[in-house]
Amino acid sequence: MYIVNTCTVTSISDRKSRQMLRRAKQKNKDSILVVVGCYVQVAKAELEKIEEIDILLGNNEKNDILEYVKKFKKEKEIKLTDVMTQKEYLEFGTTTYTEKTRAVIKIQDGCDRFCTYCIIPYARGRVRSRKIDEIINEIKEIAKLNIKEVVLTGIHIASYGKDFADGTKLIDLLEEINKVEGIERIRLRFIRTKNYRRRIFKKAFHFRKSMPSFPSIIAKWMQ
Repeated sequence: MYIVNTCTVTSISDRKSRQMLRRAKQKNKDSILVVVGCYVQVAKAELEKIEEIDILLGNNEKNDILEYVKKFKKEKEIKLTDVMTQKEYLEFGTTTYTEKTRAVIKIQDGCDRFCTYCIIPYARGRVRSRKIDEIINEIKEIAKLNIKEVVLTGIHIASYGKDFADGTKLIDLLEEINKVEGIERIRLRFIRTKNYRRRIFKKAFHFRKSMPSFPSIIAKWMQ
């Protein structure tokens, strides 16, 4: 069985995904080829035409890959829900470990900005923030493994909490992570600075565990 998690940020990524799909089936014609991810989400009709694909699943269906494979009966299976209707963050389980002392933690998905040139909101849906309790529980488990650093990532992490009714924001999450025993460093990945207020950057910058992963111009603000 081959599982191909596709990207669709550029036409080049689309082409590479199609090449990967055909190459996989050529290596083993009897294999089950499962295609998931963003390219599926925005180009279902296009991928349906590729005969080599056995199962097409959208982003909301990734958690159920095993179930779809179990019931596969040699006829193309297609399951795709509208990500725009998804209101809550979907938990996908384990963390991605990048190094012996660092773990990447996904804290949100989706984007509400709908920039003219960008397909991401159509592929990933609206902003959906992961609950703080879920994030903290995962980080505590990571700390038990003697991993000292967490990197917070997502599609648009400056929007974290936008969808919460209680007013929780990214700074509240950072405060809670800062309290976790065993974690010594916290980094933010791909934050869009113009969407984040100076006072919040200043507060985060002075957390004991925060790392200088912001642009140098922001660091000057904090002096």
